[in-house]
Amino acid sequence: MSAIRYFNRHTRREETEQVYGEGFLKFSYGNPLGALPLHAMVKRAGFSRWYGRRMDSPATKAKVAPFIAQYGLDPAEFADAPDSYATFNEFFYRKLKPEARPIADSAAVFPADGRHLGFQNASEIKGVFVKGQNFDLGKLLGDDSLAAKYATGSLVLSRLCPVDYHRFHFPATGTPGAVKLINGPLFSVSPIALRRRLAYLWENKRTITKLETSDLGTVLLMEIGATCVGSILQTFTPGKPVQKGDEKGYFAFGGSSTITIFEPGAVTLAPDLVECSSRQVELYAKVGTTMGDAAP
Repeated sequence: MSAIRYFNRHTRREETEQVYGEGFLKFSYGNPLGALPLHAMVKRAGFSRWYGRRMDSPATKAKVAPFIAQYGLDPAEFADAPDSYATFNEFFYRKLKPEARPIADSAAVFPADGRHLGFQNASEIKGVFVKGQNFDLGKLLGDDSLAAKYATGSLVLSRLCPVDYHRFHFPATGTPGAVKLINGPLFSVSPIALRRRLAYLWENKRTITKLETSDLGTVLLMEIGATCVGSILQTFTPGKPVQKGDEKGYFAFGGSSTITIFEPGAVTLAPDLVECSSRQVELYAKVGTTMGDAAP
């Protein structure tokens, strides 16, 4: 399998992803022998709960310092000292200092640190991660009438790796509604898996929140669970107005994704996001940086 390449908005360079658990992913999703344990065990919620409990063990505290060193994380960004985390999971969903992620002036900002694909028109999404794979918005939302309303709207897929900051935030100012849960299995959302089957995105456990805004219409916010993600935890209060960049929630251990969907004609996505996505290259950008502006 080829390396996972992406364009880094902040360094202005194309870079290669350091994949946590790469050998396991390649065996499970790329080797025919991996199909049996994948479907018998790995995709099941019980496996992820078991792994999540392992990451809650005090013994995992010893993993924190080597992880920071191996993946080049900057402890100066952390809200707490690296040695203050009692378990690896506490470190994994750590908070950052507010100044570490300033919020851009644009109408819409990225909801998470990660690698992003953005499409101005969701109905024209073709060949995601590999040729021949298209989005099924109806299955993703679990609601054909809602999918029809957003069919020609804009869609941004934000993929978080295990090495990323794992709290997700509101991409715009508005009032969020209640969270709708759609249950499902927990396949990986790494490109190693999605190159094989994009449908994992709409088969996996996921949540949907409607955000009512004054300048972008009703924005759909989705969080997608994945293998070894113990939980999708929401920290906001439905019905209480939020500001762009406010925390919405966090993922426990594992890689995962968010999806932001705008009404047709509501937003103009950032030029570098659209350009990279047209070439099927993910754009790495940090939470709070520009995702798009209200359409003129």
